[in-house]
Amino acid sequence: MDIEDYIEAHISPEPPLLSEVVRDTYLYHLYPRMCSGHLQGRLLKMLVQMIEPRRILELGTFTGYSALCMAEGMPPGAVLHTVEIDPEAEDSLRATFARSDRGSDIVLHIGDALEVVPTLDEVWDLVFIDANKRNYIDYYNIVLPRLRPGGYIFADNTLWSDKVADSTKRDAQTLGIEAFNDMVAADPRVEVVIVPLRDGMTIIRKKLL
Repeated sequence: MDIEDYIEAHISPEPPLLSEVVRDTYLYHLYPRMCSGHLQGRLLKMLVQMIEPRRILELGTFTGYSALCMAEGMPPGAVLHTVEIDPEAEDSLRATFARSDRGSDIVLHIGDALEVVPTLDEVWDLVFIDANKRNYIDYYNIVLPRLRPGGYIFADNTLWSDKVADSTKRDAQTLGIEAFNDMVAADPRVEVVIVPLRDGMTIIRKKLL
């Protein structure tokens, strides 16, 4: 048993709907590792329970796993907006969300996040960034002004299979993540920690005014 299997055997169980989402993701989708999975999903739920956000924004829905986990942890009356660029995913996502007890609290938007987010008249308590890695700086720049003081941004995949620490890896996505990490680390408006979970997740807190 490797360490991740050990951890998953000693944390809260994965709800049946989420197990089905994982199975279907691996059966029917390219790049199934993009799915958050059991460990990260339980962490997302617990962090949401701790923060108690009323308005959550997710950039990059994929097959809906992370959205379901965060919605599961939301307080009553909270709403999660999630943006997915692939129009072919819409019907499947809506059907999946409809099976969740919190499905009515998830608002799905189909389109490019850089075009959709500016149309949403919201102040966010929590933003989860898990879309095109080349655009992380652009995503950050459009959401931070609409994030409440004391609010959080979670940015996924910020270690990018450890490529960010390998000077020989110069592909566009690695460079995008590297530039994002450098910018956030130097931003005096926020506090930052990178959690070496799976492919790395950065937790960013916007400082109080």
